[in-house]
Amino acid sequence: MNKLRKIVVDICKKNKTIRKIARFILRKSQNIKYKKYYNKYNVDDKTILFEAFGGRNYTCSPKAIYEKMITMPEFQDYKMIWAFIEPNKHEVAPFKNLTIIKSKSEDYYKYCSIAKYWIVNSIMPEEIDKKDNQIYVQCWHGTPLKKLRCDIEVNGASLNTVEEIKKRNDIDAKRFDYFISPSKYCTEKFTSAFNLKNLGKENIIIEKGYPRNDFLFNKTTKDINKIKEKLGLPLDKKVIFYMPTFRDNQHTSGVGYTYKLAIDFDHLKKEIGKDYVILFSPHYYISNSIDLNKYKGFVFNVAHYDEINELYLVSDIIMTDYSSVFFDYANLKRPIIYYMYDIDDYKNNLRDFYISLDELPGPIAKTQDEVEDIIKNISKYEKQYIKKYQAFNKKYNYLDDGNAAIRVINVIFKDILSKGEKHEKRRKEKTS
Repeated sequence: MNKLRKIVVDICKKNKTIRKIARFILRKSQNIKYKKYYNKYNVDDKTILFEAFGGRNYTCSPKAIYEKMITMPEFQDYKMIWAFIEPNKHEVAPFKNLTIIKSKSEDYYKYCSIAKYWIVNSIMPEEIDKKDNQIYVQCWHGTPLKKLRCDIEVNGASLNTVEEIKKRNDIDAKRFDYFISPSKYCTEKFTSAFNLKNLGKENIIIEKGYPRNDFLFNKTTKDINKIKEKLGLPLDKKVIFYMPTFRDNQHTSGVGYTYKLAIDFDHLKKEIGKDYVILFSPHYYISNSIDLNKYKGFVFNVAHYDEINELYLVSDIIMTDYSSVFFDYANLKRPIIYYMYDIDDYKNNLRDFYISLDELPGPIAKTQDEVEDIIKNISKYEKQYIKKYQAFNKKYNYLDDGNAAIRVINVIFKDILSKGEKHEKRRKEKTS
């Protein structure tokens, strides 16, 4: 089966027409399957479906919104549904009306048909038709550095042309009812990237901060030490979190997006291993396995760790290339290193950037030697970038304060919360 799939993907890579036909047939067949549930079930106003990264993790804004909602009296009789690719691998906060299902399963199609609300942070499957009385909340998963969807101008991707990316975007974006934004900057970029104005959706933005970042403001030193113990990290060493993103043009048929390790961990261990350990987590799109066994005790593979915020909290430094993770991490006011070894190729042939790299609140390294020098002299670089760091947070993170989830909930569920307040007011009047 995998061999056949590889052959099909190879053909689709090379021939746009065949790719278009194959995707149409696949989508149509999946939609026919979905319609069985779409037509069978009515929408339940008190059922909410949550999913993060297509079912890969229990994390991000869907998690933050869910964990806030289950503490609120107004939602105690709601049914909360979480969808995962591997349902048994995630520790979801307990709730009396919680149901955990497998993504893309029959239960998934069933609850997509039933749930009044879909609260997700990535693309919803194309075959899922939204009913008029359903509400799709797109949380997205970060402040963008690299260009997204309809703003991409260069044809560097292996599996999609710019036109195909834009068409796929519109299928998804037409279904949006709300889109969460953490800043004015993001509102502008999301409106453009997701084609919201042309789709008549420019007024769906909830610009109230990122619920996903509430976690960073509400944890103590004791909590951080517990996370370190869970990860098995030595308490006498500092932690660097290295999180590179995927490259659109690095795709292997039958495997998926791949990543060529661009850093020499052997040499890095020799240079900084006495004082540091590395948390390594490539982008969730990356499917090839990278053997890190030889670096045991120095490099910790956290690629499948559910909650990225926990990794932020235990890290003294974050190192990335073009991933948006540094926007969130900047809330902690800790050092950021940008290892952009292929910057010219990435900028000119793949994505390009929304912001000037001069705004970045940390040094850019293009070689391993530069990375090692920056780490060894990190205090010097912290002082050098302090003003840029302050300006950066003022522009991009000014709404993050630990209370974004409740502000977002107050917008999405305004009518429900209003009824609850009125009911509580009448109850108090009767008992007074």
